[in-house]
Amino acid sequence: MLFQPSSPCRWRLLGRLCLAAWLLGSLPTAAPAQTPYRTPPKAIADLVDAPLPPVALTSPRRTWLLLADRPALPPIAEVAQPELRLGGIRFNPRTTGPSQPAYLTGLTLLRLGDGTKRPVTGLPSPARLGDLSWSPDERSVAFTHTTSDRVELWLLDVEKAAARRVGNLQLNAIFGRPFVWLPNSQGLLCRTVPPKRGTPPAPPAAPDGPIVQENRGRATAARTFQDLLRNPYDEALFDYYLTAQLVQVGLNGQARNLGEPALFQSALPSPNGQYVLAQMLHRPYSYTLPAAYFPLRIEVWDSSGKVVREIADLPLRDDIPTSFDATAKGPRGIQWRSDAPATLAWVEAQDGGNPAVAADIRDRLFFLAAPFSGEPTPSVGFAYRFGGIQWGTGQLALAYESWRKTRLRRTWRFQPDAPDVAPTLIHERSSEDRYADPGNVLTQAAADGTVRLLSPDNGKTLYLVGEGASPEGDRPFLDRFEVSTGQTTRLWRSEAPYYESPVALLDPEAKRVLLTRESPTEPPNYFIRDMATGKLTALTDFPHPTPQLVGIQKEQIRYKRADGVDLTGTLYLPPGYDPKRDGPLPLMLWAYPQEFVSAAAAGQVQGSPYRFTRVSYWGPLFLLTQGYAVLDDPSFPIIGEGGREPNDTYIEQLVASAKAAIDECARRGVADPNRVAVGGHSYGAFMTANLLAHSRLFRAGIARSGAYNRTLTPFGFQAEERTYWQAREIYQRMSPFNYADQIRSPLLLIHGEADDNSGTFPIQSERLFQAVKGLGGTVRLVMLPHERHGYRARESILHMLWETHTWLEEHVKQAKPLEAETSPGNAQPGR
Repeated sequence: MLFQPSSPCRWRLLGRLCLAAWLLGSLPTAAPAQTPYRTPPKAIADLVDAPLPPVALTSPRRTWLLLADRPALPPIAEVAQPELRLGGIRFNPRTTGPSQPAYLTGLTLLRLGDGTKRPVTGLPSPARLGDLSWSPDERSVAFTHTTSDRVELWLLDVEKAAARRVGNLQLNAIFGRPFVWLPNSQGLLCRTVPPKRGTPPAPPAAPDGPIVQENRGRATAARTFQDLLRNPYDEALFDYYLTAQLVQVGLNGQARNLGEPALFQSALPSPNGQYVLAQMLHRPYSYTLPAAYFPLRIEVWDSSGKVVREIADLPLRDDIPTSFDATAKGPRGIQWRSDAPATLAWVEAQDGGNPAVAADIRDRLFFLAAPFSGEPTPSVGFAYRFGGIQWGTGQLALAYESWRKTRLRRTWRFQPDAPDVAPTLIHERSSEDRYADPGNVLTQAAADGTVRLLSPDNGKTLYLVGEGASPEGDRPFLDRFEVSTGQTTRLWRSEAPYYESPVALLDPEAKRVLLTRESPTEPPNYFIRDMATGKLTALTDFPHPTPQLVGIQKEQIRYKRADGVDLTGTLYLPPGYDPKRDGPLPLMLWAYPQEFVSAAAAGQVQGSPYRFTRVSYWGPLFLLTQGYAVLDDPSFPIIGEGGREPNDTYIEQLVASAKAAIDECARRGVADPNRVAVGGHSYGAFMTANLLAHSRLFRAGIARSGAYNRTLTPFGFQAEERTYWQAREIYQRMSPFNYADQIRSPLLLIHGEADDNSGTFPIQSERLFQAVKGLGGTVRLVMLPHERHGYRARESILHMLWETHTWLEEHVKQAKPLEAETSPGNAQPGR
C-alpha cells in the first residue's frame, strides 16, 4: 500500500525515514570498530617471547664487562602510561622521565681477566634500570631506577657487586641521561626536579583569545615535526616539567645545589672538574619547531654555580635553509677539549649556514681556554661542513668534514696547540663507497673519564676498526695506522665461516682483543682473541633464542637490474625445504630504498652471509614458520648521476629493482612469481604503496607506518632536499596517494596512533585507506593504540603479526593465478 501523508506529522515521519535510509546507505561496508587484540599461530607467537641477549658495557680500563638483562616486551598497560607531548619531546608527567623507556632488569659483572661472573645484589624489585654509566676509575656504575612516580639515582659498588640507592633525589630525566660523573669519580652532577616545584599549572577555564602566528617576508621553512607547542598553556607546562635544578651529589648521597633552576639541555663538567658548561633553553618558544631549535643560552659556571662567562645566547633557529648541508648561525657543537684541563671548542659557520652562498671556508673551529677572558682563538677552517673531532693530545687531533650533496667525506690531522701548523689531509672518499671505508679510529677513556685517541706510543700510531665491506660481504678488520706516513697495516680480518667484530682492545699494544663471534646458526657471543696465537677464549655462552628454527637456509644472492646495476639481497628458506621436491614457495620481499649518486657505489655488496640468523617479530623472517620464502633487505638503489637527482626516476628504478629481485628468486625455483608480496616499514611502506600503484608484480602489500602524500611534507623528505615548489612534479609523481586508483592488489596498512616520526603522521595511512576504499580497492587499516613509529607493547606486536599472517594467507598463499591486466597504466613492467 502506498504511503500517503495527510498531515504535518506524517510528513515529519516521512522525512525521518528518508534521512535514516540515507544514513544507512552512507555507511562504509566495514564500519570502524575496536577489534580485540589477536594472537598469531603459536610458531609465530613463540618468536615474540624468545629471550634477548643482554646489553654489554665495557669498563673504562677494560677490566670488566657489565651484562644487563633485557626483559620481554612490556604489556599495553605499561605502554599506555600517561604521556605529555610538548616541544617535540614526549615524557611521563608522573615520573618526570621519558615515556615508554626501554628498561633493564638485572646486572652481572664479568671479569675480562679470567671470565668469572658476579651477579649484582641489592637491586630494586621489580627492577626498571637505565642510563648505565661507569665511573672514570671503574669502581662504580651509576644508573637510574624508575618507580611509579619518580626516577631515582642508584650506584653499583663494583668491588662488592652490590647496588644501593643514592640519597632521596628525584631526577629530571626528560632531556636524556640526568647525570654525569665528575672527573674525580667521587660524585655526579645531576639534573633534579626542583624541590619547590609545586603542582602543575591548571588549564585555563576559557581561552584569552585566538592563537595567532605571523611571518613578514622572512624565509623560515621547516620540515614537518610532531608534538609541537600549540598555546600558552603548553608553554607553561613545558616550563614546569622541563625546569631542573643542578645538584652535585657525593657517593654518600650528600648533595648541594649549583645555580638556579633552569631548562638545562645539558650540563657537563670540565676535565679538571673546576667548571661546568651549562646550556639552557629559554623563551620565546616556537609553535612550528621543536625544542632543539628554541633559543639557547650557553654559559661557563665555576664549581659553585656562579656564571664565569656567557659564551653565546642563540636566538630561535627558524631560518636554517632546508638543504642537508645547511646549518645554524653562531657557535654550535660546543664541547670541552678532552685533552686539556678546561678549554672550550666549537665551530661557527662562515657562510651564514647557507650552502648556496659561495665560500672557501664554510666552518671554522674556535678555542677558548680558562679563565675564559678575551676573544676565542680561531683554529682549523673547513671547506665543507664540520663533522666532529677526536682529541688525542695538544699535538694530535682528528677532525672530520663532509658535504652531503656530493657525498664527499674528509679526515684531517691537526695540532690543537699549534694553530699556525696547517692540517694534513689523511683520507678522502665518498660516503657511499663502503669498500673504501678506512674504518673508525679507536679511543680510550682517560683517568678523568674523557675520551681520547688510543695510541700505544704517544700518538705515533693509532688503530682502525671497520666493517670491512667487500665483494665477499662485510669482513670486519683491525688495522694499525701510522700517523706520520698515513700507511695502514692489517693486523686481523674476520674469516669465513664466522663473522667476528672487534669491541675493544684489552691493551694498548693490541695483543688481546675483545670481540663478538657468530655464524648463521650460532648467536653472537663474547670472546677474547690472542692476536699472536689466534687462540679464542669464550666469555659468554648465550643460547640460540629460537632453537626450533636452527635449520633455516640463508644465502646472500647477487643479481642485476635491467640497467646493469648490481643488486644483492639475503634469501631465507624454511628449514628442510627442497625446491626440487617441494616446488616454488610464496615469497615475501621486504625492503627499504636507499639513494645514491653513483651506480658503482649502489652496486656494492652489503651485509654478510655469515651473520647469525635472528628470527624476530619485527622483520619478515617470522613468515619462514608458515612456509614462505623471504628475500630480506634486497637492494633498492635510487641513483642520480650526470647532474640528475636520484628521485627524478624514482618510480622507474623502484619497479626495475623489484622485478629483478622476483625474477632471480623465480629463476632459482624457490619463489612462485604469481604469489609474491611486498612489505616495509616507514620509507619501506612508502615503497610498498608505490610498487602496488605502479606495477602488477605483487599479489599484496604490507605497509607499516609510512607516508603516502608528499605534499604533506613539502619542505623535503628522506634524502630529498628540494621543496615541493622546486620539484612539484617529483612530489606528485612519488606520492602513491595520487595513484590510489591504480592500487589494485590488496593493501594492509598498519600505523601507530602515536607515531612520533617526522613526516609519518597517522593521517598519512588514514587518508590513503579512505582513498583506496572510496575507489573500490581491497584495503585494511589497523591503528595500534599508544604505539609510536616503532611498536613496543606485546599485545600490539602479536596483533601486528596476526594481521600480517592473516592478510598474506588469504591474498598471497591461497591466491589464484594472476589475471591478465588490461589497464595500460597498470601493465606488468617487463613481464
